Amino acid sequence: MENLGFETRAIHAGQEPDPRTGAVIVPIYQTSTYAQDGVGGTRDGDYEYSRTANPTRTALEEQLASLEGARHGLAFASGMAASDAVLRTVLRPGDHLVLGNDAYGGTFRLIDKVLTTWGVTYDVADLSTVDSVRAAVRPATKVIWCETPSNPLLGIADIPALAGVAHEAGARLVVDNTFATPYLQTPLALGADVVVHSTTKYLGGHSDVVGGAVLTNEDELREQLFFLRNSAGAVPGAFDAWLTLRGIKTLAVRMERHCDNAEEIARALLAHPKVSKVYYPGLPEHPGHEVAAKQMRRFGGMISFRHADGEAAALAVSARTSLFVLAESLGGIESLIEHPGRMTHASVSGSLLQVPDDLLRLSVGIEDPRDLIADLHEALA
Repeated sequence: MENLGFETRAIHAGQEPDPRTGAVIVPIYQTSTYAQDGVGGTRDGDYEYSRTANPTRTALEEQLASLEGARHGLAFASGMAASDAVLRTVLRPGDHLVLGNDAYGGTFRLIDKVLTTWGVTYDVADLSTVDSVRAAVRPATKVIWCETPSNPLLGIADIPALAGVAHEAGARLVVDNTFATPYLQTPLALGADVVVHSTTKYLGGHSDVVGGAVLTNEDELREQLFFLRNSAGAVPGAFDAWLTLRGIKTLAVRMERHCDNAEEIARALLAHPKVSKVYYPGLPEHPGHEVAAKQMRRFGGMISFRHADGEAAALAVSARTSLFVLAESLGGIESLIEHPGRMTHASVSGSLLQVPDDLLRLSVGIEDPRDLIADLHEALA
């Protein structure tokens, strides 16, 4: 299966026709428990209780592992549950973490408000500059946590370079690959140790399911994560796993359209007099453009931009769009607009991660790009 193309693996990896009925789509095993042939005797050795394992979830995990080029995949109830499981598994009280200065607000909240009470410390660094990351590393550093492209400023980090810094320090590089997806970027092949996803976003792709995933090639780490997930119980239900499986089947074709649309919209925003700055790694002006071009297939469907007239004008734009829906989240087939400073990144206010108050973030959907550009132009007028 590993020699097959991405699109083929997205449809077939972990998804053989059902052996009992021949159903070509993996069934939704909507069950909490499984009959045993005797005490402790499960019928196929894997399934006894659905918190521990479920066949629909197993299919999703095999599909995700294939697409990320990983030996192991574990699905979680949300992206934050996946992130929490990784951090609680690889960190202990007294350990240190390096976090990017442009990270998702929920990740910052987890580290700053939860893990620090457990005795974990962290420093913030500019992940686009290897020297900045190296300077932030301490003897106690166990994790460098990386988003590339980052949320919401679309910063680009050089994954192989950061992997080198992490491994020199005896630490792991964890890459949140939610924005890029495995269609555009495979961090494990570039040297990362762990990949996390909010499968809620592009992988599910239809704004109808919440989930997360962790991918790794480390056998022992997989066992530790599996134990923690089973003990803590942050598992997706069978229907959630099935919806994500279904969404991933069309990931490749959707990502191509997301990228096509985002490239057109980024150029249109760049030329607009009310836009003072556009953040999109596909633009040659973007400081991370060359690195992104080396490690990504294309540049993704996320754009952020700053309004030349300040926060009030940015808020007004977010209220005036009609096709771009004012909502949190991203990666669905529909286009979304949000104000990070007051919405997804409100938790970083007053910190080193605070975002500009005139910033708007777009999740570009797969609609007709001409309609989307007209919608933005009208809102900006």
